[in-house]
Amino acid sequence: MEIKDWFLKVVRDNYANFNGRARRKEYWMFFLANVIIGVVFGILGQIASVFSYISYLISLALLIPGIAVAVRRLHDTNKSGWFLLLGLIPLVNLYLIYLMVIEGDKGPNQYGPDPKAEENGTNHPFNQPQDPFGSSQPNNSFGSSQPAQNTGNNDPFGNSQTPPSPSTPPADKDPFA
Repeated sequence: MEIKDWFLKVVRDNYANFNGRARRKEYWMFFLANVIIGVVFGILGQIASVFSYISYLISLALLIPGIAVAVRRLHDTNKSGWFLLLGLIPLVNLYLIYLMVIEGDKGPNQYGPDPKAEENGTNHPFNQPQDPFGSSQPNNSFGSSQPAQNTGNNDPFGNSQTPPSPSTPPADKDPFA
């Protein structure tokens, strides 16, 4: 999806939807689109004052979907939408930025299903058992797929000598005396 699609998803499909969850990409793409629109109309407002008024109207129109997507983003991290009020407190608002940046909860939470459920599904390669060598049978230490003969030790070079066991002091003698 392009930035336009993410922007339209927030504005057209979820204009005042404060329920559910929004993934990171949805929130930050909407944020990026708002920044681009603000910069363009800021430059145009310097050229002709009519664009300043249009910029104010666009900002007012995007206020509700901006708050809604932020609340849904907080829901993705299993936090209440009231955490948005942390933005009003100096230095504590950094925690709000942290909440917007971290990955959301995997799986459903109290606010709804995981918005990345399709990506995190069972078909995702990271959810499959991994075999880094690409074989289905375990190989012995020499690379053949025949089962290794168990000789009693795990020496890959076939030495049948057993390593000497550490000597233990007799029970009646104190080793630290």
